[in-house]
Amino acid sequence: MATLCRPAVAVPEHVITLQQTLDLARSLHAGHPQLPLALRLIENTGVRKRHLVQPIEETLRHPGFEARNRLYEAEAKRRVPQVVRRALDSAELTVRDIDLIVYVSCTGFMMPSLTAWLINTMGFRSDTRQLPIAQLGCAAGGSAINRAHDFCTAYPEANALIVACEFCSLCYQPTDLGVGTLLSNGLFGDAVAAAAVRGTGGTGIRLERNGSHLVPDTEDWIAYSVRATGFHFLLDRRVPGTMEPLAPVLTELAGRHGWEASALDFYIVHAGGPRILDDLCKYLGVQPEAFRFSRATLTEYGNIASAVVLDALARLFDEGGAPERAKGLIAGFGPGITAEIALGRWTGARIGRQRSVDDAVLDLAR
Repeated sequence: MATLCRPAVAVPEHVITLQQTLDLARSLHAGHPQLPLALRLIENTGVRKRHLVQPIEETLRHPGFEARNRLYEAEAKRRVPQVVRRALDSAELTVRDIDLIVYVSCTGFMMPSLTAWLINTMGFRSDTRQLPIAQLGCAAGGSAINRAHDFCTAYPEANALIVACEFCSLCYQPTDLGVGTLLSNGLFGDAVAAAAVRGTGGTGIRLERNGSHLVPDTEDWIAYSVRATGFHFLLDRRVPGTMEPLAPVLTELAGRHGWEASALDFYIVHAGGPRILDDLCKYLGVQPEAFRFSRATLTEYGNIASAVVLDALARLFDEGGAPERAKGLIAGFGPGITAEIALGRWTGARIGRQRSVDDAVLDLAR
């Protein structure tokens, strides 16, 4: 069975704190009739700081979609390779061992995908398969894991590489003044993450089952409006309540596997916001501690879109992993409303903390 190995995660060097976010909102939107509500919602996210690919002064400027997309491409090419190398090192693989690259990102556009550039630049084999995923938003991290799992199931000796590159700050739109947008301005952060999925061997989560679910008639709840100025994020007020219909889906998938979703050993889920995690506690019947890795990601980095599940998983590794054959669940949630879910058991030796967050930040600052 395929094993999801230790992810490598890195965040940019520019930081904005919660207090800075609130102060900016007060100064930029002083006359906004719903500013008090927006400030309260931002404070309630639990996000204490976020990392950005450029200083906040540059982030607040809007030079146009073309300039922003050029920056996205340049920053991706600057920051992704070092994260890929760390992920491959952790999995004890080289670029020549990789048979598939799954690249997920919803915050910029490239064609050919960054996968082609990585193959040419880093020395991957020319027959490496490419699977770019651009339109699943925050669910794409879970989808990438599942597609890598499917591939390694079809080709048991193969290895896959997952890369998530999200520069959410490049989607900031100064003219969008809805409460949902103001909340998003204080919620999303930037990050790059990568992880290898080994067809054989490796330490991590041995993937056993995966599934997808689309909540009917919710495709306009999380969306982009694509305009001349770029991607305009649309967030419906009903989104925080989506765990009520999705929690039974997690329970059902676990049940089909002979597991109880409320009695697993670890949970790695997308931290879109605190309400998502609180509702999962309620509907799955688990204690808040079960989602400590996702909460830590949200607190330290904000919502980093498709990279959340990889960062939360990295925190499980940093804690020392789990007991042999411990049961766990991975879930990403995003536009659709879509859930991408995986079940697996821990395999391999218990491990120690590999790197500090400061190391990751310094890597991306170089």
